[in-house]
Amino acid sequence: MTGKRTGRGVTLPGRRLPALRSSSVGDKLLLRPGAVAPRAFPNMTAEPSAPAPVETRLRDLRATTTPVEFVARVVACERREVTRRSDGSRRPVLSGLLSDGTATVRFTWWDPPKEEIERGTVLRAVGAEVREFRGRPEVSFSWKTRLGPASPAELPRLDADEIPFRTIEDLRPSVEGFRLEARVVRVGAKTVTVGTERRVVHEGLLADRTGAIALSAWSDFGLKVGEAVRIAGGYVRAFRGRPQLVLDERSSVVRIEGSDLPDPAQLLAAPPRSIADVEDEGGGEAVAVEGLVVGLLPPSGIVFRCPTCHRSVRSGICRVHGQVEGQADLRARLVLDDGTGALTVNTDRSETEQLWGVTLEEAQARLRSQPDPSLIEEQMLEALLGRRLRVRGVGTRDDFGVTLTPQSIERVDIDLDAAAEELSARLGERR
Repeated sequence: MTGKRTGRGVTLPGRRLPALRSSSVGDKLLLRPGAVAPRAFPNMTAEPSAPAPVETRLRDLRATTTPVEFVARVVACERREVTRRSDGSRRPVLSGLLSDGTATVRFTWWDPPKEEIERGTVLRAVGAEVREFRGRPEVSFSWKTRLGPASPAELPRLDADEIPFRTIEDLRPSVEGFRLEARVVRVGAKTVTVGTERRVVHEGLLADRTGAIALSAWSDFGLKVGEAVRIAGGYVRAFRGRPQLVLDERSSVVRIEGSDLPDPAQLLAAPPRSIADVEDEGGGEAVAVEGLVVGLLPPSGIVFRCPTCHRSVRSGICRVHGQVEGQADLRARLVLDDGTGALTVNTDRSETEQLWGVTLEEAQARLRSQPDPSLIEEQMLEALLGRRLRVRGVGTRDDFGVTLTPQSIERVDIDLDAAAEELSARLGERR
């Protein structure tokens, strides 16, 4: 076989191979999912060729001059620009973490494509360079590197004894390559939009003696509440500021006895905690609090949602699907205070109807007779202000504080005589 080298690639009889110069995920020089870049073709050219990349697992990476080949998942990434010392110009760079289940390593991608590289994307890298940074291996992608999308099935498959055991309190975002034994506290399927595709994801909560963690499974493992399971092949990401365990088609789930794991009923019936403690911990997966409704945040009352993704619609515009005909919904953003702190409770239609005692249809009828949405909010606040509630659910924290998405809400009746006696006793102690 003979061939010649051109400025744009290597040409073979009846076939043209692209030069290995692109690190773009958006152009035609990419590998197809599952494909492997050609390593060597005899008699292709008389010019000396670079060493063939050696496929390896991330845990086996060592600083070397030999380019490597691997398949890994992007578990964290950040795009920025750096200043060249030579001429002061700006150069784009993408950095973050990769994991293949055997180890997690830092990567640097010089001159990355303009297209967004999402966390969870699985890539095959051919011709990556490995160096040592602060005693740990780090990979670098340059114009010499060829990258392309790969299937999660191409990630290394590990024997159970190769995977270290972890507890939930050990799990942090970007951690991968562990075994976990936990109890299924809750689980349910829902349909979500991923790009242009509708997919089913099984969301839930897992717990062991050290804590609880949210679950997002993209394959149906037939999980049932109360089961004890041993999980391998998952990875942890940050979702709304909290760790979340993600399972896909390469993950494995085995039922076990789990006699030392907590009972779901005990976990979900845990006594309420102070809001101050919940704030200090940044929320939680099984939060229980009790307090008084002291306010209502906008938007509350009648809102409109996109019929496709159910996001809020403003002026008929969905930020994902553009111009849509919004569907009416009912919600409340309650401010709950227990004396140690305050948080926001977001209630959906059924919870809002139950607390307020007014249905969506009745609220729409009120709006037709008095076409001022602020009046609906005022009426809702008047009905709920001062009410004591016990709320259990998932708490997340952002710059505005903790927001609780409830799993259950109970109205707590206040015993005025008992409350007065308790207050009197506290005042007496202070004297």
